[in-house]
This record gives sequence, C-alpha cells and structure tokens, in this order.
Amino acid sequence: MSEYIRHDPSGRSAGRVEKKYFTFAEPPNEMVLDSGRRLGPITIAYETLGTLNAERNNVVLVLHALTGDSHVAGYYSETDDKPGWWDNMVGPGKGIDTDKYFVVCSNVLGGCMGSTGPASIDPATGRRYGLNFPMVTISDMVRAQKALIDHLGIERILSMTGGSMGGMQVLQWCIQYPEMVVSAIPLATTMRHSALAIAFNEVARQAIIADPNWNNGNYYYGSKPDLGLSVARMIGHITYLSDEAMRHKFGRRLQDRNDFSFNFEGDFQVESYLHYQGAKFVDRFDANSFLYITKAADYFDLIRQNEKNSAVDAFSKAAARFMVISFTSDWLYPTYQSRDMVKAMKKNGLDVSFCEIEAEWGHDAFLLPNERLDTLIRGFIESADEHF
Repeated sequence: MSEYIRHDPSGRSAGRVEKKYFTFAEPPNEMVLDSGRRLGPITIAYETLGTLNAERNNVVLVLHALTGDSHVAGYYSETDDKPGWWDNMVGPGKGIDTDKYFVVCSNVLGGCMGSTGPASIDPATGRRYGLNFPMVTISDMVRAQKALIDHLGIERILSMTGGSMGGMQVLQWCIQYPEMVVSAIPLATTMRHSALAIAFNEVARQAIIADPNWNNGNYYYGSKPDLGLSVARMIGHITYLSDEAMRHKFGRRLQDRNDFSFNFEGDFQVESYLHYQGAKFVDRFDANSFLYITKAADYFDLIRQNEKNSAVDAFSKAAARFMVISFTSDWLYPTYQSRDMVKAMKKNGLDVSFCEIEAEWGHDAFLLPNERLDTLIRGFIESADEHF
C-alpha cells in the first residue's frame, strides 16, 4: 500500500483495482441496436470499487466521457505511474466515497478499452470488425450497461454521474430506465450537440479518414492511421480547453528557443503541447472507435427521441432527482444548454438543483480537482441515500 500512498499523500487512494469482463448477447440472442442491426456476443469491460451492501442499494454508476474507459480510480499495480481518470473524485472519503458506495464504471460499447468495438474480432469472419462493426448510439451503450447492471444483481442505482458524453449516458439512463435511477448528476453536458460540436467532430473524423493508412478502416494488419488520429485528438483537445486556460498555460511563449525558427517546426509551447497530446493518444486509442463514438455523440438527441419533439416531453418519463452542473468557461457545452435541460426537468415537476461552477479550465474542468464540485457531489449523493 505504500506505493499508493506515495501517489496519493492524502492516504485516500482507492488502491488496487481489477479490470473485469462481462459477455452477453450470445447468438441467437444478439442485442438489437437502434440501427436495426443485431450484435453479439458483446463483451463489456468494467471495474468496481467499494463493497456492495447486503441490500444492494449503495450503487453509484460512473459513466465516462468520449475517450475515457472503465479505469475510473485506483491503480492496476503498485508501479503504475497514473491512477484512473477520476481518482481525485472517487475513493475513500472523496466526493464519491468508496467506503460508503459501490462504484461501477464500464467501457462503452464501441470502445477500445476492453469492450466490444470495431477493433474486436468479428466471430463471423475471424478478423477485426473494422467498418463491418454496426453503428451504435448512446442508447445502445446504455442498453449494454443495463445488461451489466442486471448481471451484477442490481435493481436500482442510488446515483449516477458522468461528464460530457458521460452526461449524455446519464440523461439517457434516466429516460430509458427511469424506474432504476434514484438520482443523477449530469456534468458539463447537453441534450443534443450543437452545430459547432458536430462540426468539430466531423473535422476530427475527416483527419482520420484522410490518412492513407486508414484504408477504409482495414488497417489492423498493417500501418495504422496514427497521423490522422493524432490530428483528430489535437482538434478535440482544443475544444476541451478555454481561451483563459490557453493564455494561462501557454500564452505566446516559445518552445526551447529565443526566436522564431522561420520554418514549420513547432515554435510555440501550445504547438508542442498539442503534438504531445496527439502522439500520446495514438498509443492508447483506436481510430475506428474514435469515428464510431464521436458519431454516437453527434446522433444523441433527447428532444428528437419523443413524438412531440419537445425538450419538456423528453423528461416526461424521468423520475430521478437531478443535480445539473455546468462550468463558466465551457464553450463546447455552454451553460445555456444546461439551463435548457433544467427548465425542461422542472416543467415535469422533477426535483432538480442546478449549479454553474466558476472555472477557468474550459470543458475539462469537470475532470480536475475542485473542492466545490467534490462538496456538491458528496452532499447530493448523501441526500439521495437518506431518502432512498
């Protein structure tokens, strides 16, 4: 345990965690997707932290964002350099307290971190799916998560939370399985993508598709579209930050030189940073998964899912208590979009609280340590627990 304490001097590390796998939808009982296609078998990678109590009513479901995974907190081994992606929030005594709650986090359907996706083996051919993988939606991802929750013997979820695309999954859960969700915390998210968000995703996708190594998705047995995927990540990363964050972190400072190079090398620190983020990303993510998941996020539209094409009607079946949180510097999913969903929830008579947190770091603010966010989430889950 000493290594965990070295990583987390507070002594509140979640410690060692293990990636687990659940497989379902074996033929001929494949899962029917929103597209009408059938998919199976499906494997979902997931991790759990804390202890499920005898009543099975202390479950907190955490849903990850676009390029996240099931590794939400803790370490796989004592030699890991970094913990899970939300280690500052999930752990003993933290905002989501693993001494009290049983936390579940899974990798989304279509992902590349253990769950079935385009890089998985197609049992019909014995080769990677590639573009033969069916298009999936946020609803399909939630349907697969529901199968996992059923497998774990859980009938109701005390609380669920997620930011960005994770927040979309939270909202989808609340309208797709309203009887199962006691409370929900959608963070930095939206009921549907704006044209701006779709545009950034499309440019990122085209960066991958334009890479000659992409080869119409058939790159698994040769050179991979690393350049295209790297550029796609660079584009995405710009949307996760804010102008203020960029000024604070980089300004116009030069990288390792006192003057311009007068060529196309990276003169500025911000250029070097983006190149680093892109290069690091290609080592851990699959280009086709990026295409599929961004498209799923673009397709997500709570308003269009109901017959009246109404934001109010979208939440007519929801029953959860909600706490909606946005961040002042998030220009990808700005606060007005959170306010719109809060208004729709309130018109359905739902128990809703809303908070806009002052933060300079842009869309990624929900991932960073923030005492106010910790306090809000801890208090909201404890309140839900008291009334469960």
